[in-house]
Amino acid sequence: IMNPFGLIQISLMLLCTTTISSLQCNHLPLQQRKVIENSLQLLDKMGKKFPQQCLREKMSFRFPEQVLKPRQKEAVKVAIEEIFQHIFYIFSKNLTLAAWDGTALEQFQNGLYQQIEQLEACVIKKQTHYFRSKEVNRLKLKKYFQKIDCFLEDKQHNLCSWEISRAEMRRCLQLIDKVIRKL
Repeated sequence: IMNPFGLIQISLMLLCTTTISSLQCNHLPLQQRKVIENSLQLLDKMGKKFPQQCLREKMSFRFPEQVLKPRQKEAVKVAIEEIFQHIFYIFSKNLTLAAWDGTALEQFQNGLYQQIEQLEACVIKKQTHYFRSKEVNRLKLKKYFQKIDCFLEDKQHNLCSWEISRAEMRRCLQLIDKVIRKL
């Protein structure tokens, strides 16, 4: 049997934890801007300038910008979390031909991972009025990132396919940054 004092201590601990996590969630946009700024710098640091020989292979993946334009802030956070997960996935496999700075790549992956964790903790996933638009957005994002994934596979993850994908992720992060600044 727990004494009343122990119960009070546990209650206070839970209250503090909830308060701390809600404070972190309140500062999420500012934190995300820093992470994105850092991620963009790391993307630049990972590789050199865009190789001229890759210009003719450039491809338009057409990012579904409407996924970042829902009316609810929560839906935007869900979309951003989803985007970070896709970017993390793409930058976690078959990187042997990318010829990038390993430390910068690792820092880039870690930053994305931490941001995904943070977003998961802050985003309310079980609210049904986000659900339908969220599913449509999820499918649009999945299709967009599948195009990039297929492009990498078709090119056998060669240097140019990675450089083109890196340029696309840069554009993607810049779009998110623009949206976060408006939140």
